[in-house]
Amino acid sequence: MRTELAKKAGFCFGVNRAVDLVYREAAKQEGSVYTYGPIIHNEEVISDLENRGVHILYSTDEAAALKTGTVILRSHGVSAAEQEALAGAGLNVVDATCPYVQKIHRIVQEYSRKGYLVVVVGNAEHPEVEGIVGWSEPGRSRVVFSEEEAANLDLDGEEKICVTAQTTFHQKKFKDMVEILRKKVYDRKSTAESAVRFEVQNTICSATRERQEAARELSGRVDAMIVIGGKSSSNTRKLCEICSEHCQNTYFIQTKEDLVHADFSRFDCVGITAGASTPNNIIEEVQKYVRDEL
Repeated sequence: MRTELAKKAGFCFGVNRAVDLVYREAAKQEGSVYTYGPIIHNEEVISDLENRGVHILYSTDEAAALKTGTVILRSHGVSAAEQEALAGAGLNVVDATCPYVQKIHRIVQEYSRKGYLVVVVGNAEHPEVEGIVGWSEPGRSRVVFSEEEAANLDLDGEEKICVTAQTTFHQKKFKDMVEILRKKVYDRKSTAESAVRFEVQNTICSATRERQEAARELSGRVDAMIVIGGKSSSNTRKLCEICSEHCQNTYFIQTKEDLVHADFSRFDCVGITAGASTPNNIIEEVQKYVRDEL
């Protein structure tokens, strides 16, 4: 059986930068080290960091109760209010927010201050989106996750609209939802409403687009696909969704242990991809296991 790894898979720039920052701070051993929320969505990495004495904070109240220490902002980013509260807690704050996410924060802040309604295409319960919304002016942002939500979004009375996206959102679905929102705006009949400003900022990061394209290409020509990543990882779930559309034998796993009872004997070629929060060593272990054991 042959295995093939997608051309783009595993750690992206933003995740690699964030993880390196945490390990570097942990190695200094100059006091307690905390991350504000899990630094990335990968259980193996989080477990390893915990073994090195890195703890997770889940609220600004927890941070305020600390006397000393270093708090590292997660790669997904935080709201403006959370960032301000953490900075005022008297702790050493290290910002590991992905630069692509920081760009969205600036866009949302700028457009909402100009009176735009900012529509964020993404999962409202994901920490990245929670942080993004936290940079808009009060009441000047909405979140939509599906085409149905986009179609039902109330835009009446809005004269300026800016659409942006969670960095890890599905590229094709984002474009489809933009067209639904655009149609809602330009289907208005009155002259005043037809002059609505409608701007699109495609903030899906290049690493996400590259991984999705590579997964789509590979899954279309193999017998089975293995997608590696944390179950709570948004970008990994999107990869699994894309692979499932092109390969009916798609497996979503976290480590090679999830394949112990799998039977791949009927497959000649197995493709492998991994989410942006998956370390290279886990990818290599899975690839070796599939090649040598299955």
